[in-house]
Amino acid sequence: MSRIVFWIILVVVIGFAIRSKLRAAIRRAETHVPPPRPGAQSAAVIENMTSCAHCGLHFPASEAVRVEGQDYCSPAHAARIGN
Repeated sequence: MSRIVFWIILVVVIGFAIRSKLRAAIRRAETHVPPPRPGAQSAAVIENMTSCAHCGLHFPASEAVRVEGQDYCSPAHAARIGN
């Protein structure tokens, strides 16, 4: 009789251990973000860069202050034309 109880307890313990490992693996798989494929487009938009004609600072072209065909990083640097 004690052998039967021992085997039943052993099977239950092994069952709980397997169940625990499977749940942990599923949780890891749900939170895992695969690395991007080579050559795949990124979700982020890549923007062209330009440099300030006065100080040489590089910044996104969409933020440029354009005066007389030149790009400046701020209105203050654009106002220094000819200085």
